[in-house]
Order: sequence, then structure tokens, then C-alpha cells
Amino acid sequence: MSSEESMSDFPLVSVIVPVYNMERYLAETLESVLRSDYPNFEVIVVDDGSEDHSRAIAEDFVGKDHRVWLFSQANRGVSSARNSGIRQSKGEFILPVDADDLISSDYIKKCVSILKNDPSIKMVYGRAEFFGERTGEWELPDFDLGLLARKNIIYVSGMYRKKDFEATEGYCEYIVGMEDWDFWISLLKTGGKVIQLDSVCFYYRITSRSKRSNDLKKKKQIIDQLNERHADFFHNQLNGKLHYNRSWSRLLNKFHINRF
Repeated sequence: MSSEESMSDFPLVSVIVPVYNMERYLAETLESVLRSDYPNFEVIVVDDGSEDHSRAIAEDFVGKDHRVWLFSQANRGVSSARNSGIRQSKGEFILPVDADDLISSDYIKKCVSILKNDPSIKMVYGRAEFFGERTGEWELPDFDLGLLARKNIIYVSGMYRKKDFEATEGYCEYIVGMEDWDFWISLLKTGGKVIQLDSVCFYYRITSRSKRSNDLKKKKQIIDQLNERHADFFHNQLNGKLHYNRSWSRLLNKFHINRF
């Protein structure tokens, strides 16, 4: 922050980290967030009934960094934990980060600089890379609302305004898998621009727990739930319902990671 700048030039950002049994990765994720070069942010950790040492790790960070806050709840799933954290947050902008992923030190700053200067922009996200048991760039397509109606094209860690979250029902707590896709539809179907940064800012961990879902019944159930929740959106974008097909199934496998 330069001598000509004040904290009012840097709106508060709330980074939301839902946690369930992530003792192996949580510290690395929190350290990644805390290395941010943006001067005004808080980290809201929500322990979703972990049975390992995740809570103790979070408590250690709370004790040594005033920007970190910890809330706990009985195990209700990632969407419930994320919603709870956002409701507890005080920031103007929200950035969800899962408890085993990483962000670049300049990600928050880059997102805020775009959002705060253009109210027509509703969400900002960066390019992404895999790390862990798979490496390389995650080749995400350019944003298009019609494409979003066909498949999930945005990872969970995009930044948006809290007021826009409050205008939705939040993350759906009964859709198990693809709840981020459902949320992006809820957020963006009413309009607003989406910006993808031209730099890698997000790192998506691939582990042995990143299992593909082969449950055909579950996949079709998710489609039915999406159609029920967003009937008008799919009618406008697809002239009808979203239908299950094999190519869609491959996209579901690519984005559905069993972390909770």
C-alpha cells in the first residue's frame, strides 16, 4: 500500500475455507492464502465436523494470525459449511477456497481491482493448473452463458460480491456434487459480466481421493435437480431441459471431486 493509498481503497475480502478431515493439506492452503499481497482480507475457516486434526490446525492459525477466524458445525456437507462461512463473513467480496487447493499471492488483488471498478462485472476468476498426482494447465474454455448451461466451466474459487450471493439461495445443500455449477447458474443467470484473468492464479490439487463418480443414477439425479432449480434458464439457453449424455458425463467426472 503506497503512502497515497488508504485502507478504504482496499475493500475487505472474505476468503471462505470449508474443512472436513483435511489435516494433511489445510496448513498449506491457509499459508497460500495468507501470502496474498492484498492488504485487507479475512479468512473464514468452517470446520464441518472433522474427525481428524483439522480443527486443531485451524486453531493454531487463529492464534498466530488475526486475519483467520474459525467456526465449527456438525457435519452437514461442503455447501452448508461454505454458506455458513459466507454468512459469518464481513467482506464486500467473497472468495471460496477449498481446504486442499492453493491460490497465487496476487489473485485477490487482481480480482478486486476489476470488481471494484466495474459494477457490471459479477465474477472474476483466473486460469488454473493441476498439481499433485496430475500436473499441467487446466484448459478452461472462455466464459459463455450458453456453454454454462451445458457444462460446468468454472472452478469453485471465483470472486464475487457478497450482495450477489445474498440475492441467491446460496450453495444448494442437497445437491451432492456439482453444487458449484448450480451456484454459478444461480449467480449468473440474471445477468452480469464474467472476467477470466489471463494468468494462472488457482492451483487444483489432484490426489488419490479425487475419484471419478461412476454412479449413473447419481449423475442423472443431479441433472434432474438442476432442471428443477433452473427450468427457465435451461429453456432460454437450450430451448428445453438439460439432458444426460456421455460427453456431459465426462465433464461431470472432470469436475466432481469427492472431498467431503
